[in-house]
Amino acid sequence: MTRPLLQLLFTVGWTVVGVLLIYAGTVLFDRLAPIDYRAEIRQGNVAAGLVLAAVILAVAAVVVTVLAT
Repeated sequence: MTRPLLQLLFTVGWTVVGVLLIYAGTVLFDRLAPIDYRAEIRQGNVAAGLVLAAVILAVAAVVVTVLAT
């Protein structure tokens, strides 16, 4: 394999790992939280949507920091 192709494969691989970790963190939050945020969002609860968005951003920040080192 040529070097640029190998770098592309590593980039895609780590991207997939990062997305899976973010998804796993969000699922873990859903399981641990006493409120069903997804049902609340479906009912139009904007505050629940903001909480879930903040959780996703926080988990993504941790994952990016860990994968960047």
